[in-house]
Amino acid sequence: MAFTRATGKHRGPSRLARRSAGIAGVATLATTGVIGTLASPALAADTDTRSLEDTGMNQAVVSESLADRIDVQAAAQEREAVEAIAKAKAEARAKAEAKRKAEARAKEIREAKERAAREAERKRLNSFQLPVAGSYVTTGYQTGGSLWSSGSHSGVDFHASYGSEVVSVGSGTVVEAGWGGAYGNNIVIRMNDGTYTQYGHLSAISVSVGETVTPGERIGISGSTGNSTGPHLHFEARTSAEYGSDINPVAYLRARGVNV
Repeated sequence: MAFTRATGKHRGPSRLARRSAGIAGVATLATTGVIGTLASPALAADTDTRSLEDTGMNQAVVSESLADRIDVQAAAQEREAVEAIAKAKAEARAKAEAKRKAEARAKEIREAKERAAREAERKRLNSFQLPVAGSYVTTGYQTGGSLWSSGSHSGVDFHASYGSEVVSVGSGTVVEAGWGGAYGNNIVIRMNDGTYTQYGHLSAISVSVGETVTPGERIGISGSTGNSTGPHLHFEARTSAEYGSDINPVAYLRARGVNV
């Protein structure tokens, strides 16, 4: 005889039935894929945790990478600054060296010019020239005649119209300047080489005893004072200041480079 439940009476499922039903349900859920759905929250939680962990690591890596870039940039900027300073110092040194060389070159040129000027002045001071520019001899040395007390000409006469400028033939010191008897107004100069020159018959004297003169320096004006027959310049060359120590004036001047 079969047993049936009374109508209207519902009894809770037995433990075995619940278990069986649970197992069946689980099987069903597994079959339908619901387990995967039920399990997804836990998996999602794991995924979220890993994502958060991954995000933290990424942030650390990004931060470290940014810091490295900043360090590299700072190092590059520092290196550029150091190089710029070194370049500026090198340029400053180069400019200073160029300036030093330019100044040294300018000094060399200046000193060379000064040496050349001194040499030119030395040559000029040691040079000789005619006592009257562009003149020529009208009466030669030792020409005989009654015009000279010694019987001959002790010097030479240079052509010089009245008022011509008379200059020293070289460098020396005036040892006589004034009246000289037959020579009229005359000047005697002791030359730097130890010889003496005389200039006679002057109308005016421009120097005084003890004064130093240089080649071409004006010492007087030509005239016809003393024992003279007309305006001219009497010129003598001597070995001493005394009369009678005369030497050939033309040879004297030519030996010193003067074209007579």
